[in-house]
Parts: sequence; C-alpha cells; structure tokens
Amino acid sequence: MKRLPMRKIREALRLRADGFSGRQVAQSLCVARATISEYFRRADLEGLSWPLSADLSDADLENRLFPVCPGDVRRAVPQPVWAHVHAELRRKGVTLSLLWEEYRGVHHDGYGYSRYCELYTRWEGKLSPVMRQRHPAGERLFVDYAGPTVDVVCPKTGEVRTAQIFVATLGASNYTYVEASWTQGLPDWVSSHVRAFEFFGGVPAQLVPDNLKAGVTKACFYDPEINRTYGDMAAHYDTAIVPARPGKPKDKAKVEGAVLLAERWILARLRNQHFFGLDEVNAAIRPLLDQLNGKVSRHLGASRRDLFERLDRPALKPLSMEAYVYAEWKQCRAGLDYHVDIGRHYYSVPHQLLKQKLWARITARTVEVYFNGQRVASHARTSGNRQHSTIRDHMPAHHRFREDWTPQRIRGQAVRIGPNVEVFVDVIMRQRKHPEQGYRTCLGVLRLAKTFGRERLDAACLRALEINAHSYTSLHSILKNGLDRQRREPTTDGPAITHPNIRGADYFH
Repeated sequence: MKRLPMRKIREALRLRADGFSGRQVAQSLCVARATISEYFRRADLEGLSWPLSADLSDADLENRLFPVCPGDVRRAVPQPVWAHVHAELRRKGVTLSLLWEEYRGVHHDGYGYSRYCELYTRWEGKLSPVMRQRHPAGERLFVDYAGPTVDVVCPKTGEVRTAQIFVATLGASNYTYVEASWTQGLPDWVSSHVRAFEFFGGVPAQLVPDNLKAGVTKACFYDPEINRTYGDMAAHYDTAIVPARPGKPKDKAKVEGAVLLAERWILARLRNQHFFGLDEVNAAIRPLLDQLNGKVSRHLGASRRDLFERLDRPALKPLSMEAYVYAEWKQCRAGLDYHVDIGRHYYSVPHQLLKQKLWARITARTVEVYFNGQRVASHARTSGNRQHSTIRDHMPAHHRFREDWTPQRIRGQAVRIGPNVEVFVDVIMRQRKHPEQGYRTCLGVLRLAKTFGRERLDAACLRALEINAHSYTSLHSILKNGLDRQRREPTTDGPAITHPNIRGADYFH
C-alpha cells in the first residue's frame, strides 16, 4: 500500500478529533475509507491522538505508525552503480536501454526498465542543477561540426577523402542548416557561415560557436580571443561572436541536439550511399534537411519551419548589400629591407616601419598592410615566386636615388649629349666589377654638361679617351683648363734609328 504524506495523516487525525466520521475524513482527503481506517487503527495502537506533540517530526511519526519489524524481510533489489551508468552514457552509441539490458543480464530479479530510468533520472538530478535557457527570436545562432564524417571517393584516382558536416541552428525555432565541407579550417568555417546566412535569409544578433581554432584563437573562460578573420566576417554582417565557455557544452545545447538529429535523420540515411564529389553530398543532404525542418514536433504541434517563419525570420537582421570578401589576417614584421613576407613573396611597407609588428589582410587579389589600425600599404597579390613588389614612395631617399638610375638610363642620357660621352660612360661602367660602382662617376660626368655645355663635354670626353684618362677628376681638369679646345698635333714617325743596342722585330722570330 502506498503511504500518504505525513501531512495528510496529521490532517486526518485533526478531522477525527473535530468529530468527523471516517467516511467524511476519507471524502475530504480523497482517500479510500479502508485506508483511513488503517491509519486510525495504527494511531490508536501507538496511543497517538490530536493534537500531536510539537516535538514529533514527520520522520518520527512515520516510524511510529509504520515500524520496521525484525521479521519483516523484504526482497533486496540489486542496486545499479549509477556513477558507472552515468559515465557509460557519455560513450558514443551507449543508451540507457542498452545499460538496462546489461543490468538485467546480470541481475534477473532487478528493476524493470521504467523503474530503472526513473531511479537514474532521480540520481542524475542531484548532480548539478540545470539552468533553463531562454532564446529570444532571432538572437542566437548556434554552430558546430558533427562528429561523424562522410567518405567521398575521387572518381579518377579512387582516393577517399572525408567531408566534415557543418551544423547551424537558431535558438528560438530550432530551424537547422546542414552542409558538407572538406575541412574544419578557417576558409571552410567562414564560408559555411556565409552560406548559412543565405539559407536563413538573414543574420542573427549573436553567433555561439565552440572553441575550435578556426573560430577562437585563444580559448579563455573570461576573455576569449576571437580569430581575426572570423571577427572580420562577423563585423561585415553586423553580428557578435559569443563562444561557449571551455568545457561547458550546455552553453550550446541547441546545436548539440541539432547535431544528434543530423546524425540520426540525415547521416544515418546516407550511410550506404557512395559519393564522388562534395556537391553530390550536399545535394543528398538538402531533401533530408527539408524533411527534418518540416517534421511536426509532437509536444509543440508545429514544425521547425513553421516556428522559423513565425518567430525567427521576422527578427533576423537583413543580409549585407555588399558581398562578403574572404580575407585572412596574418601578423608579420617588416624586415631590414622594409618588406613583409606573405606567401613567399615580399611586399614593401614604408621604410619607417622596419622591424615593426604589422597586420596583413590577404584576399584573393590584394594584400593590405595595417599598422595601429591604419592601412599603410596596398599591393596586388602575386604568386609566391620569392620576388619583391616595391612601391617607390616606401623607399628611403637614397634608395630611390639608386632605383631611379640604371645603366640603360645613364647610357640614354649620354647619347643625348654626344657620342663621345656615351663611349666614355660605357668605358667607366665596364671597368668596374659592378656597373653600380660607376654610377656616381657617370652622373658627375653628365652634370658637367650643365656647367660647360654639351659640345665641350663631348670634346673633353674624346680628349680623355685619347689619353686614357677615365675619371671624373681628369675630365673636369680638361674642361677647366680648356684642353678640350686645343687640337692635338698628329704624331709623325721620324727616321728609323739604327743602333747596335736596339733590336728589331726580326729578333723575336
């Protein structure tokens, strides 16, 4: 017989003391008359009457009315080890039904399934309280990856690749988006978000991801560090990123449930299919996803799609008018040559920033460099060929000077002055181990044209070439002393000298 609460027994004793019959007391307490009669009999045996002693607690009253007799031996039911049951349930694929079957396999006289589940739920409820979360319409989008993957076979090589399953669900309606991507890396992570926003037709106020590296660079209970590219995408769509606390999966319980449904309603149905491309996987997922969102919930009487149309869709922010351009951020440092290394190519920054820490924003076509939040350089992106992309304004003055002058430009300037000047500067650069070593001499020679004129400089170069005087100082001396205006007398051969100490050409043959 199931016992009444002690407060009802106290009430029954009070009513009897007030003159109510056993039938009237039973009707008042909605209890069978025989039950009330049994309680009155036990109270009379113990000498209990109303009013009861103030020191008599409910436990003491129960012990006096229902004493445990030494001879009353009840069947001892084997007790499950609930801590072990709780730990086993965390393993993949293990259910309470399976654990009960294992329990009954060892203890044939153990609890039935319903009592087993009831006792476990009661035990689990004492572990830690669970806060009931409220999810206002359009406020939160929970995102995560499913554990199981999908095999994709390359039709040409037969190589098998695994596709990851991205899952996103809205908090208020549980409207869910599922897609396959190749990796859980940053490009696929951000691209999946963009396609999810397009699927929902709007943007929530908050994103609640897990602490994977693509989303959170540094997980922290109090101040997590969001990946800059991920944050850039959130800023473009005017939403905020609020990652779940490390080790607290209940912070994103919505997507945990959505992942479980995706595994059971989508991936389980695709387990026997063979796919030869990522597009095939997503094409197979879409109709199953529509069925999942269209399924009417028994306890709500509406489907996820109905709730989405009624709750979340009107509350979502509109999509940005400008298409999102994927860009990665990289922290780098300018070297002594005031260039930064991005993908094995070197891009210049203002020379004042050498050795400074900079941020590079890298898109498919451009490379932008920022310092203290300000853009300081912008380049067209080039393949990694270990070459340099240099903007002239980024160079120091003395580097720009060297950049401006090349052997070809110097020769071009010399040609415009005169043919002898061209030969003279060419001789100077050929005599040096490196042409750059003769730049200063050549520039000095060209500037003499401003002081002495082009004709005199060309004549002076001819005079210097004749006497093998290949220096700026010699050329300047010729012009200063006017030797370029003096004609040299042609040398004439005199009579042959005959002397016994002079040997002729025949001596050496």
